[in-house]
Amino acid sequence: MRESCGIFGVYAHGAEVARLAFFGIYALQHRGQESSGIATADGKRIRLHADMGLVAQVFNEATLDRLIGYIAIGHNRYSTTGSSRIFNAQPILVSDSSAVRNLALAHNGNIVNASYLRRELEEKGYSFTSSSDSEVIARLIISSPGKDLIEKLKYATSRIQGAYSLVIMTNDQLVGVRDPFGVRPLSLGSVDGGWVLASETCALDHLGAEVIREIEPGEAVLIDETGVNSLRIGKADRGGLCIFEFIYFARHDSVIGGQRLYPKRQAMGIQLAREHPVEADLVIGVPDSATAAGIGYSFASGITYSEGLLKNRYVGRTFIEPEQRLRDLGVKLKFNPMPEVLSGKRLVVVDDSIVRGTTTPQVINLLRKSGASEVHLRICAPPIRYPCFFGVDMATRRELIAAQKTVPEIAEAIGADTLGYLSIDGLIQSVGLPREKFCLACFTGDYPVPVQLEMDKLEMETVLDTG
Repeated sequence: MRESCGIFGVYAHGAEVARLAFFGIYALQHRGQESSGIATADGKRIRLHADMGLVAQVFNEATLDRLIGYIAIGHNRYSTTGSSRIFNAQPILVSDSSAVRNLALAHNGNIVNASYLRRELEEKGYSFTSSSDSEVIARLIISSPGKDLIEKLKYATSRIQGAYSLVIMTNDQLVGVRDPFGVRPLSLGSVDGGWVLASETCALDHLGAEVIREIEPGEAVLIDETGVNSLRIGKADRGGLCIFEFIYFARHDSVIGGQRLYPKRQAMGIQLAREHPVEADLVIGVPDSATAAGIGYSFASGITYSEGLLKNRYVGRTFIEPEQRLRDLGVKLKFNPMPEVLSGKRLVVVDDSIVRGTTTPQVINLLRKSGASEVHLRICAPPIRYPCFFGVDMATRRELIAAQKTVPEIAEAIGADTLGYLSIDGLIQSVGLPREKFCLACFTGDYPVPVQLEMDKLEMETVLDTG
């Protein structure tokens, strides 16, 4: 399962906003590794630099020096709608002859009615340079009726269905927006006499910013020379915060919903030990997302915890394709087991999730080849039976192993001696927030908004592929 995108914004007169944005999206690199970009504004014009690759690959001193101004927005992308191509890199910059002449936008989420909105805009004469739903949002906002950005934004968001946390910049304004369901996180902070917006609080911490609060679902904050102004753009009858922000996506040290994630992930492991106890010699967590849960399982069960797998954190985050012999090694490129720790041991292996069930058997086989006598797999999430349409590139329902097999059948297919999933009730108890605050659709099929059950992330690819 792939992360969603990371977004960042800063409004600070007299500060080097491009550098603040650089370190902001650098701290959010875990949310997307396909492309990175920063746009800045100085009150008169918008400048943009974006390219394929990691933040440190895309930017250097020369590129940052050219990004002048007192407002900046930044983006790290993992594609959910639209391919991983340079024309889909963000921020998106659009221009129009309307009251808002220039607009740059960075988006975290996924719009379920993007194709319909795009066709409508094309019929009105608007042309597109990318295949992403983010450009649809940007062009819809700038073409909407209204005398200023807020009026346009209110109209546009009334048309959009799906998940979106946005940072938007004009020549002289910065806006942060969160959809009415609050699917993706967004926080407000202060730094250097100015204001900062970020997907996660860890990005604010790295800048020495003071965390003020989270942007509420259905709220927009307009930041300009008058300060921060809050506006209500929509209201939903239910919450929709993605539960996987707590399980996997967000960094351990971030705070979401007033909850620091590390102890919540430990609590998931504690609850797993209560729901699925087993006799074993050692507990290991699959790094890095399940480490805290593994420690929690060890604490609750009294079984010793150890690092049995070491992770190469940079594999899979490069655009250099491995040669065939290395590709055939599979997860061995990503994880290196320690036979001295594992040999002859009955293992409890804690992981965050099973999606397709293609990688997990390789991990289990790696542990067995390193001498593990038993492998008991424990999963921090309930069985994933339904795809996500709100910013997570997960799988189709046909590809989800839990949609096709029972738990014993999955255990047999992946080669585990036993398999235990955390229950939905146990997950909610571990998180410590009301169930109605979350989107649990990937477990239950109950989506916050109606969706087309077999959407294609590349459905808006056009002649851009061949042109």
